[in-house]
Amino acid sequence: MAFHGAGWWAYISHDEKNERPTISRALLYRVWEFARPYRLKTLALIFTILLITALTLLSPLLLRQLIDVAIPEKDMTRLTLLAFSMVAIPLVNGLIGIWQRKLNSEIGEGVIYDLRRGLYAHMQRMSLRFFTETRTGELMSRLNNDVIGAQRAVSETIVTIVTNIIFLIGSLAIMFALEWRLTLLGLAILPLFVLPARRIGRRLRTLHRQSLEHNAEMNATMNETLNVSGAMLVKLFGREKQELARFGKDAAMVRNIGVQQAVVSRTFFMMLGVVGAVGTAVVYWVGGYMAIADALTVGTIVALGAYLTQVYSPLMALTNAPVEFAQSMVSFERVFEVLDIPIEIQEKPEAVALEGVYGEAEAASGRIQFQNVSFSYQKEGERVGLAEVARMGWGGDREAHLKRGKERQEKEGKNGHAANGHSLEEIESLAPAELTPEKRYALQDISFTIEPGQLVALVGPSGAGKTTITYLLPRLYDPTEGHILIDGRDLKDVTLESLADNIGMVTQESYLFYDTIRANLLYARLHASEAEMVAAAKAANIHDFVMSLPDRYDTVVGERGYRLSGGERQRIAIARVVLKNPRILVLDEATSHLDSVSEALIQEALQRIMQGRSSLVIAHRLSTILAADKILVMDKGRLVEQGKHEELLAQGGLYATLYETQFKPVEVV
Repeated sequence: MAFHGAGWWAYISHDEKNERPTISRALLYRVWEFARPYRLKTLALIFTILLITALTLLSPLLLRQLIDVAIPEKDMTRLTLLAFSMVAIPLVNGLIGIWQRKLNSEIGEGVIYDLRRGLYAHMQRMSLRFFTETRTGELMSRLNNDVIGAQRAVSETIVTIVTNIIFLIGSLAIMFALEWRLTLLGLAILPLFVLPARRIGRRLRTLHRQSLEHNAEMNATMNETLNVSGAMLVKLFGREKQELARFGKDAAMVRNIGVQQAVVSRTFFMMLGVVGAVGTAVVYWVGGYMAIADALTVGTIVALGAYLTQVYSPLMALTNAPVEFAQSMVSFERVFEVLDIPIEIQEKPEAVALEGVYGEAEAASGRIQFQNVSFSYQKEGERVGLAEVARMGWGGDREAHLKRGKERQEKEGKNGHAANGHSLEEIESLAPAELTPEKRYALQDISFTIEPGQLVALVGPSGAGKTTITYLLPRLYDPTEGHILIDGRDLKDVTLESLADNIGMVTQESYLFYDTIRANLLYARLHASEAEMVAAAKAANIHDFVMSLPDRYDTVVGERGYRLSGGERQRIAIARVVLKNPRILVLDEATSHLDSVSEALIQEALQRIMQGRSSLVIAHRLSTILAADKILVMDKGRLVEQGKHEELLAQGGLYATLYETQFKPVEVV
């Protein structure tokens, strides 16, 4: 029995007891906007569908001619033409099918390219807040699974529905023209199949959801234990056997469910085959009786039987076409959800560029002003991260998720209560605003100035807001209140590209791509010369080490740079900033966890590159603090003291306490 597309799976996977997916005119319009560039190819695709359908519908009519005319009349010419046609039709159909497949692939792959590029571009423009509030796995899912799902909706689901509609209309028209009574008789058996099919569908839906859950657990285990940090933790605690057992348990569940799915799916196909056989048998039996009574020709009976076997599958699929189509649109909804998240850090149309980079004729001077700056990591009124969206038809089940959440909390002994003192039942009915905690400011009313070429040190206890200040300067975040100025211009009035060109930042955790040392250095300036790259490496005290490696600058650093030591990674990161040659430096002196040799090399490199540049440094060493033109003392998000070392010591405040407890002892040692 021929099957037209994969519509049967969406049909049997739907359960009326669950929430039906819905589509709107706005959603369809947005989908059309992505399909619009391919409208000519879409028309050509529909044309191929019409051709293939027409040729396919000719085959049973050829059989009728063969049985009713050519053989009884012993017409060899007609017989030869019919035989030739029976070979030519599949050949022409196949050639048109190749063209159809090409068009279909070009449309589908084109849509997937446009969606992926649009999503990636939008994510690249998101603020750091978006990435801290969104799981990496969810982002990857949107870029991969959901985009592929959207492509499938365009190149498979919609094409299948159109093909089934055209084929069904054509088949039924011919069947009713041949013998309307036998046609109705053949179709009358279809309702007898619906109820058993729905029961099998519910079972398959449950199995598929369970498969997704256990696959997710299995993938989570792999993601957690097969990265560098996870693998190291497993080895350090000797938990290889336990992790293998955990992975094996989920893998076994996936295996067992896969076997059950295969058996249940085969049962469905068997039932469909039986229905087709019964329908065909009834048509042949009644038709045979009519042929004996000379009310019908044998060729007509054969043609009707052939059409009937091809009609059941598309007819079954089209009974649930609206739900199948709505399910296929869910991937577009998930993609559009990302595209609809507002871009927090936006560039004004009239934004101006800072003048060049350090060392050029018209470089930015590097005067920095914080004016009454307050900042909170909580964003009011706008959703920043990605919401969990159920995949209708692919295992999404809100009640099941809530049930698992309750079971998880019960196991943790929380007695069904969650954060903020609400029970889980209450949480389900609360509006998002009711669950939002009171806003907490990471910075409050911060004001200071860094003159061109000055070195300013940030000190304070953990959680004081030092890192937050360094995030605001390159516009990784925007202030909640107040203004930040460079050379008298508000950061929001400056182009993002020129801001990035003029600010160089070295964080405590230096990130390197899985690539060569050369590629990681040239990431700062893609077209820098070999001499410039080497000079930057020398300035960061890393050149001699690189030259000692077998592949030198073409050495691959490994995942996150873990083939190198912490000090080596840090010096490469510093060399990368030196090669960028920015006017303003933002540094987190990450030397406390390094050996004394690496620390000394990094300190020497930092002192060299800070000369003549405006520098904002989170200071960990007394030598940096003593060299600073100004020290900013932070505590609980506020700037509590500022001045030079001797002035702050004389005040006997927080800085004096920090000096006695943190800096002085370290310097003495």
